[in-house]
Amino acid sequence: MPSDRSKLTSSHWGIGIVQTSGGRITDVEGHPADPDPSLLNKNIPGGLSGRARILKPAVRSGWLDGRKGERGRDAFVEVGWDEILDLIASELTRVREEHGNEAIFGGSYGWASAGRFHHAQSQLKRFLSTNGGFVRSEGNYSYNAALVALPHFVGGSFREHVVEATRWPVIAEHSDLVVLFGGLAMRNSQICDGGASKHRMADNLKLCTERGVRFVNLSPLRTDVHASLNAEWLAPRPGSDTAVMLALARTLIEEGLHDQAFLDRYTVGANRFIGYLDGAIDGTPKSAEWAAEISGLDAGRIRTLACEMAANRTMIACAAGLQRADWGEQTLWACVSLAAMLGQIGLPGGGYTVGYAVNAHVGNVARPFRWGYLPQGCNPVSAFIPVAMISEMMLKPGATFRYNGQALTLPDCRLVWWAGGNPFHHHQDLNRLRLAFQVPETVIVNEINWTTTARHADIVLPVAAPQERTDFGGGQTDNILVPMPKAVEPPGQARVEYEIYTDLARRLGVEQEFTEGRDEEAWLRKLWSDTREAADDHGTPLPNWDAFIAGDIIELPDPSPAQVFLSEFRTDPLEYPRATPSGRIELYSETIAGFGLGECKGHATWNVARDLSSPAARTYPLALVSGQPGTRLHSQHDNGALSMEGKIGGREPVLINPADATERQISDGDIVELFNGRGRCLAGARVTSDIAQGVVFLWTGAWYDPDFEALDHRDRHGNPNVLTHDLRTSEFSQSPAAHSALVDIRPFDETPPPVEAHEPPQFCGRPVKKGPQA
Repeated sequence: MPSDRSKLTSSHWGIGIVQTSGGRITDVEGHPADPDPSLLNKNIPGGLSGRARILKPAVRSGWLDGRKGERGRDAFVEVGWDEILDLIASELTRVREEHGNEAIFGGSYGWASAGRFHHAQSQLKRFLSTNGGFVRSEGNYSYNAALVALPHFVGGSFREHVVEATRWPVIAEHSDLVVLFGGLAMRNSQICDGGASKHRMADNLKLCTERGVRFVNLSPLRTDVHASLNAEWLAPRPGSDTAVMLALARTLIEEGLHDQAFLDRYTVGANRFIGYLDGAIDGTPKSAEWAAEISGLDAGRIRTLACEMAANRTMIACAAGLQRADWGEQTLWACVSLAAMLGQIGLPGGGYTVGYAVNAHVGNVARPFRWGYLPQGCNPVSAFIPVAMISEMMLKPGATFRYNGQALTLPDCRLVWWAGGNPFHHHQDLNRLRLAFQVPETVIVNEINWTTTARHADIVLPVAAPQERTDFGGGQTDNILVPMPKAVEPPGQARVEYEIYTDLARRLGVEQEFTEGRDEEAWLRKLWSDTREAADDHGTPLPNWDAFIAGDIIELPDPSPAQVFLSEFRTDPLEYPRATPSGRIELYSETIAGFGLGECKGHATWNVARDLSSPAARTYPLALVSGQPGTRLHSQHDNGALSMEGKIGGREPVLINPADATERQISDGDIVELFNGRGRCLAGARVTSDIAQGVVFLWTGAWYDPDFEALDHRDRHGNPNVLTHDLRTSEFSQSPAAHSALVDIRPFDETPPPVEAHEPPQFCGRPVKKGPQA
């Protein structure tokens, strides 16, 4: 229990004990109940008190001057709350009356806050729904292809698959071999949407080691698997995992090691898939030699690995990052198909799981019931876009596109409101996104700091951070509830978002619909009451609100500690059918074949990545991989202490193999420039043999810092998305495809420009209104 001088908080990376002095947060320590507390709490003090903190409402000067200027470059005018809320109310009314609610985009996407009430997405969407609705996005940047595609192959939503994943203690007891496509990054196992209270992965993997489980890491980055697992490292070329999986499957057929009885009882379409493996469709057998040429792996090792997988109880793990690439849906389907060939799906310690390292809880723990939540209301607008089509929507309103078998039209959104996310972190091709952000008539952003997204807004609302308001934490897949009493007051004129929306709703005549007559405390008590009722139904009574908010964390029973994915389906596929047209696992899908997509034949298919089949392959020889860093969550608190300690010369580090570095005369610690035909950025070189030759790895989350005086508006800070394309995986799921970029890298011989990402923008007085000419 924390002392009287400190307060508990919850975040996506763990429980924290907040230390304060003089009204400011000085430190955030891990909770003693957490066996492996995250270091990311060290970013909170600097992240909330740095120079980039937004202290007053602000309006872009060019917007005030008749919507002139350029977003991202203009100065801002600081104004009072009454004035800025009047501006927003007037602008919302204008857009609705002139264009309808289909012209308003509610761009709330991201991890936002771990609190159950002060959840940015729920707050914004509830407010917009009570004002006639808005265009929304569907899916996410983390595992969107899985959200769309896996229901077709296996049935059920991917979010259900994550919760139902085979538990790691079961793997420790029953598995002989774990084959990790894309690794099992421990840095990802420190975080979870909605909160990661106890970090259990390290102990569970230690249990696997003690039981003698063998691991194979197929990833260009050796450290994608913790050194303690002593994993064999195989480094296929980025984007070639589907080819390797197909070759493993064909090897099983060639060696007579596939489980035909399983295929006959639990799957449909196996014969058509096997025909593809044999080359009946395209004349190319998917042999180990074929995959070796594509992947760079040894053909003999591919063959022996297939035999080892068949001879042992084998768990196949596919990292979510692999589906964030061109044709990423096919990697998922190939993974399922390979596991079906082995016939171990539904057995303890066998089968497959997609996304073991998506967050801290997959395979470790689950939520016993749904916590109380703020209803988002009924959105009267049905129009939506896939989440990764934000630039497309702004640049091509009215254009048609295909998505999950549908033909849809991009809406014409005149007003964009973003809260709880940072598109200039998670979206691809940032130069294109900058152009897209010039199109809307008005952009509103709620933010804590002057991120690039805030700098590209017309109206900026300074909002309170989680430690500056009262709430309670409960992760989406966690079993722990965390009291979150306010630790300090918000600085400057920053306000709690619920209060902002309430004032706006009053101006727009919908206050009662938005608030239901409740203030912040009344809503918190209502959500806690809902949580208590659910707990009573599960036989786990909870204390009243006053006792809880003044107390310590509450841990509830894990509902399924010995869970095995698809065990019921394996027991009886007729009694427990999958939610597919056949009720079985579909290795060939008539539905998907009916979509008429050239890149998908109705079964798992190999397609060459776009950059590799374009002139870029001859011009830019290095594959770029970007991933979640260990020093922060995405871009959150990039200006915090731990994040800053991990940089080189104030810039994000890029990992490069010694052979590639020597060829380019790059030394460890050098400032380097990464470039391709889409953009360029500066970074700090980290020369290491942990990255495969021919690959560079640039961590995500450095706040985008364009230098408008440099070629291609070169990013000064090391954001990889200035280099990635915005073509998406395919017309199947329209998912982000960040891991399919080719680049080159060279020493930066000029004086490196200063990084300005963590500084506030320029401020100015109001534009002078000129009268009529005499």
